[in-house]
Amino acid sequence: MATRAALCWRHVAVFAAALLAAAAVVVAGDPGKIGICHGRVGSNLPPPAAAAALLRQNGITKARLFLPDPAVLPAFAAAGIDLMVGVPNENLTFLSAAGPDGALRWLQSAVLAHAPADRVRYLAVGNEVLYNNQFYAPHLVPAMHNLHAALVSLGLGDKVKVSSAHASSVLASSYPPSAGAFDAASLDVLRPMLRFLADTGAPFMVNTYPFISYVNDPVNVQLGYALFGAGAPAVSDGALVYTNMFDATVDALAAALDREGFGAVPIAVTETGWPTAGHPAATPQNAAAYNAKIVERVARGAGTPRRPGVPVEVFLFDLYDEDGKPGAEFERHFGIFRADGSKAYNINFA
Repeated sequence: MATRAALCWRHVAVFAAALLAAAAVVVAGDPGKIGICHGRVGSNLPPPAAAAALLRQNGITKARLFLPDPAVLPAFAAAGIDLMVGVPNENLTFLSAAGPDGALRWLQSAVLAHAPADRVRYLAVGNEVLYNNQFYAPHLVPAMHNLHAALVSLGLGDKVKVSSAHASSVLASSYPPSAGAFDAASLDVLRPMLRFLADTGAPFMVNTYPFISYVNDPVNVQLGYALFGAGAPAVSDGALVYTNMFDATVDALAAALDREGFGAVPIAVTETGWPTAGHPAATPQNAAAYNAKIVERVARGAGTPRRPGVPVEVFLFDLYDEDGKPGAEFERHFGIFRADGSKAYNINFA
């Protein structure tokens, strides 16, 4: 996760077009089950087996790992956790140049040597490359192609989806949601990526944090709107009405996909969450309220105003606090659980 500017808002939507676009979307993965991210940038984290057991004890069977850690992969796989495995940004140059054969060798040694293929659901190739790692941007889509070709050679091309997680700042415009448009500076990378996602049935992945949008622009982003709060002023966008920033962000991205001619590409939220400390709005109570709403909407398969009836797959951030993360103090306080396995606040995942 990285700090990002609050979403910028403009223009108007048409409800009938929204319904048509939603009907064409094919949902990837199992959006009816919540996932949790497990970062490892901390000094007091429990062993991987304990983390995996904690997930299962709470009925969570999906996790996002930010790198193919040889200690974490087998522990999570043995516990029956379905995995989104991150491909680190620093590996993209090699994977881009190595071709399908080199990507296959990397895949076998870094991932499949530690977790069986039937536990791997996604490869998240790079994280927020277009936001703060532009050096790797030219290598991103070639690396994705090579990894997909490697998976195809193993008979896994339809079982393991390849995508890349983006910061929500990949949108240059997002208000109102129907005005959603990608940053023009990123289109040279995004357009071939969108073609790849459409061809392979993989989702567009985005990390989105209404909390950070509120922190960056509290005048225009109200706390209640960020928190799914009852009574928060709604945003009208033509025939569509938005009562929370999560739906508005997802639909701004859906509008951007429509604008590029890829409205059938599904969307997966690969990080979202709320911290418990480090800012006046970062409290256990607010974290409980936000994350409980996310869990509830995932459980009932909720769509969005623009894509009604189309569930959104979501991974909550973070399993534990990570005291080694850089940046603002709140970056180190997203943990849903404490290191001893107790909950940082009251939340249920059933």
